[in-house]
Amino acid sequence: MLDDKKLTKELINSLSSVTNLKDLELIEIKYLGRNGVINDLLKKIKEIPVGDRKEYGKKINQLKQEIKRLLETKRLELSKKKSDKFFDSTLPGKTYPKGSLHPITYTIEKIASIFQKIGFIRVSYPEVEWEYFAFEVLNMPKDHPARDDFETFFIDAPSDKKMGKVVLTPHTSSGQVREMRRVKTPPIRMVNIVKCYRPNWDITHNPMFYQFEGLCIDRSINIAHLKGTIDYFAKEFFGEDRKIRLRPFHFQFTEPSFEIDVSCGVCGGKGVDCHVCKSGWLELAGAGMVHPEVLRAGGIDPNKYSGWAFGFGPDRCLMMKTGIDNIRILYNGDVRFLEQF
Repeated sequence: MLDDKKLTKELINSLSSVTNLKDLELIEIKYLGRNGVINDLLKKIKEIPVGDRKEYGKKINQLKQEIKRLLETKRLELSKKKSDKFFDSTLPGKTYPKGSLHPITYTIEKIASIFQKIGFIRVSYPEVEWEYFAFEVLNMPKDHPARDDFETFFIDAPSDKKMGKVVLTPHTSSGQVREMRRVKTPPIRMVNIVKCYRPNWDITHNPMFYQFEGLCIDRSINIAHLKGTIDYFAKEFFGEDRKIRLRPFHFQFTEPSFEIDVSCGVCGGKGVDCHVCKSGWLELAGAGMVHPEVLRAGGIDPNKYSGWAFGFGPDRCLMMKTGIDNIRILYNGDVRFLEQF
């Protein structure tokens, strides 16, 4: 029969002279390896009488567990000697730095959530667009300055007889008619946030930038609804103390048209010796009542429905809220800047 006590004693004697983990590994192979003591004992089970095999197998299993225990105890002992410092394995591991969303992404999500609260649905339309949707349906004839290659990126691709040339979308307004044709019957409450492209480059312009388009079409919609919506947004995004104003302007696709200003957050709208605004106001967006011809292009009857639209840049909103004085820093990948958000 199996003399498990003798084998255990031999292992203990062997372990007493082990001084490093490499020698311990050799002993572990000797006892628990493929050709080790335990497997040799298991191979001999066929020589044991049938009635005694159950007891024999039980002892081998107990011996194997004891060998594992003795080896692990010795391993911990050697590891403790190797380390000069006490190690508590129950302590949590090191906290490594985590990445975060880009500040522009935070801004876009914030803007979208503000308008979702009042029933606007976020959509997304192509960044690569046809001239037809970018200009034609928005009352911009072929000789309009915006259609010059100094103002728009044209793509070297085959033109279409009706749709015209392919462009990188210069504004989110191209999504207005697409949304009207998709919904077909008002009410329409849309927010469209995508990348736009224009060949401009300075401290307040990037050749690639984000734009945010709002569109509301229903019966009896008027300028008061537009002003109330923008005022709601300004207070939600910038703070309760911020105010807005509408200035008459001209856009081809709205009539009447306005530029929207927000009170300066640096001087509180006073404008006295303010290096940011100079006047107490900062330009926020362009807006107006949707032109009847644009409604017709979208399949909407302007005699039954009216609507307003606005467009502004999330990057500029972020600049106005945080005091960033150069829009290009948002896109240069400087980790020192991005870590502040």
